[in-house]
Amino acid sequence: MRRNRKVKILATLGPASADEQMIQKLHEAGADLFRINMSHASHEVMRTLIERIRVVEARCGRPIGILADLQGPKLRVGKFAEGKVELKIGQTFTLDNRDVPGDSRRVYLPHPEILEAVKPGHRLLIDDGKLHLRAEKTDGKSIVTTVVSGTRISDRKGVSLPDTLLGVGALTDKDRVDLDAVLATGEVDWVALSFIQRPEDLAEVRKIARGRVGLMSKIEKPQAIERIDEIIELSDALMVARGDLGVEMPLESVPGLQKQLTRACRRAGKPVVVATQMLESMISSPVPTRAEVSDVATAVFEGADAVMLSAESASGEYPVEAVSTMASIASNVERDPHYPGIIYAQRTPPEATGADAISLAAHQIAETLKLAAIVTYTSSGTTGLRAARERPQVPVIALSPIVQTARRLSVVWGLHCVVTEDATDLDDMVNRACRIVSTEGFGKPGDRIIVTAGVPLGTPGATNMLRIAYIGSDGQSGI
Repeated sequence: MRRNRKVKILATLGPASADEQMIQKLHEAGADLFRINMSHASHEVMRTLIERIRVVEARCGRPIGILADLQGPKLRVGKFAEGKVELKIGQTFTLDNRDVPGDSRRVYLPHPEILEAVKPGHRLLIDDGKLHLRAEKTDGKSIVTTVVSGTRISDRKGVSLPDTLLGVGALTDKDRVDLDAVLATGEVDWVALSFIQRPEDLAEVRKIARGRVGLMSKIEKPQAIERIDEIIELSDALMVARGDLGVEMPLESVPGLQKQLTRACRRAGKPVVVATQMLESMISSPVPTRAEVSDVATAVFEGADAVMLSAESASGEYPVEAVSTMASIASNVERDPHYPGIIYAQRTPPEATGADAISLAAHQIAETLKLAAIVTYTSSGTTGLRAARERPQVPVIALSPIVQTARRLSVVWGLHCVVTEDATDLDDMVNRACRIVSTEGFGKPGDRIIVTAGVPLGTPGATNMLRIAYIGSDGQSGI
């Protein structure tokens, strides 16, 4: 199955898309990998979804990635005696450690780490920012606040802390149990980490995972933005989680941050996913709004590796239509005459490594000679990532003998991944590349391709060779 676009689509599975037939429809409509939200999925549901995805993968003959999204710390107020209360702007309202029902003057906050970390002047945003409180006095046991805006608060509403660096890590006890269950399947390719604040938050997960999954940091807190270069360095990928990011930071700053994060990941050669509310109206409508189309198009023009559907595909009324609409938008943007120039203008010089130098040369040669495809042999996935960093306009075929590598690369811009045995010698390397380009529909007899690989063959991280070859009449090398 060949995609006629470079950007990838990440679709969330849920009640509307949990059966095998629907998963296949979503894949055929354009979903390249699937997200399982551990906030809502039990371990049994997770394992069932994984089994169904792998059945679809075997039937379609194309590697499909799976991302498990850990819930992260959910900070919520306690309950009220009457379920909800009305407040007045300017009044005093206290959050404290007394586990008794709240009223119009106070409420229980079952998070001692918040009580200890908040300082006077810090903002507390309740219910996705609908209620804005400002801390006036703190003593480690209570926070006395002033109501700045909003007048209503009810049971178990979420708390956001844009000014406060919490002393706890990003992994909760639930996340640790979920992570163990995810790793035990051996079938999950990415784990998304929620509410990352600092690079240290990645250390525990990295130690537990031991390279068995890629780590995708969700950027949704101001504290993460402040140390973003360090977080990118320690992450395998990033997700621009615009929902919570737009709660904890001014909404008008989110588009600029999206561009900054996309370009920072491009420089680092790390995949970046743009997520949240991309086609939100399609939860209940068969067509998106014009603004949503522009939003998806902006992410594609910026060179994001993937765009994500959440409730649109998980619980919406039109999951297949949402995926096909997103695929259509992406394909049209990539055919726009301005697209190549915009993508090229964002590129940064290659790093001083053999893989980067080879990838740059392959890009330039392929476009100068108008070759049919770039073929890269990659065991660990690093060579595929460096080839994608260059954003060539010709197709990039990533060949790997390791199915887990091919699945993990399914989130990466422009890579068409194929699982194949390692080449036995240089002739086999070229013949195999020509044959796969032909059978996958990227070239025909008489076309030329360029092949990158490492010699000795099968040596991870040793990309050091370029080879131009003709596709012969038998689909193999004509040389």
